[in-house]
Amino acid sequence: MNSLNIQPEVGFDSKAFRRALGNFATGVTIMTAQNAQGEKVGVTANSFNSVSLDPALILWSIGKRSSSYAVFAEATHFAVNILSADQIDLSNKFARSKDDKYANVEFDLGAGNAPVLKECSAVFECERYDILEGGDHWIILGRVVNFQDNGRSPLLYHQGAYSSVLPHPSLNIKAASPAEIFPGRLYDNMYYLLTQAVRAYTNDYQPKQLASGFRTSEARMLLVLESKTATCKDDLLREVAMPLREVEQAAEILVRKGLLVDTGHSYELTEQGDQSAQMLYEIGENHQQDVFGHYSAEDKALFQKMLKELIGV
Repeated sequence: MNSLNIQPEVGFDSKAFRRALGNFATGVTIMTAQNAQGEKVGVTANSFNSVSLDPALILWSIGKRSSSYAVFAEATHFAVNILSADQIDLSNKFARSKDDKYANVEFDLGAGNAPVLKECSAVFECERYDILEGGDHWIILGRVVNFQDNGRSPLLYHQGAYSSVLPHPSLNIKAASPAEIFPGRLYDNMYYLLTQAVRAYTNDYQPKQLASGFRTSEARMLLVLESKTATCKDDLLREVAMPLREVEQAAEILVRKGLLVDTGHSYELTEQGDQSAQMLYEIGENHQQDVFGHYSAEDKALFQKMLKELIGV
């Protein structure tokens, strides 16, 4: 590691520089490592970036004053845990100076015994490749030896605040006229109309729901349980209308996150689970208003009545 003595330019406004950098939206990661003595460290960082595909290299940086640096420098491996949109609390926990950041945090041990956090958007397990000096930070390069792509919507950071991913409005394709979409008798086919309506409705709704950090199966579980229409697991299976395996996987994840309690006979929402369900309801109601806001209350009530009768409610 070569040490460079770089002096700041006279009159350079570091605070303004930081604010300008904040215009570059980034993902949020927690970097984790463990040395040979079993000391575990973890720091929240948004300095992660890719370097090379062949070999597979990534980098991130850590402040020279960080008490965690020594373990990262000693450890043979580290993990890049890219946080999902619902992991703000985890990000805040690892951003603070605490004696035991891993208290009540579930993780596995990956390559080189680096802690791998649960339910992240993605994880990269890295062998320490090199450490370079970069001003008041150390730049740590890693060679990726294993990775997970969990497909969860990521947590973003922009101008000092957390954010989430939504498709850009310009990507919405202008809808064609009914005559162009439904030629001839197809326009009168109720099955075709209903399936196309569901597709059109979910095209804009699903990205909003995924931005919450919950997959569709998890979100549906939370909403059904909050509605209290399912008093047992058999009722739940009917209400969520998903295969048993998906229900069990979603429940396992939600229990692990502290959102559900498995009583054996049924699932019950915790206080945190109820809050998550309320957030999802708000997303759904806002989208519903966007889609049906120009219809009269009578039209909407009639449409709801017809749908409920179709599904036998």
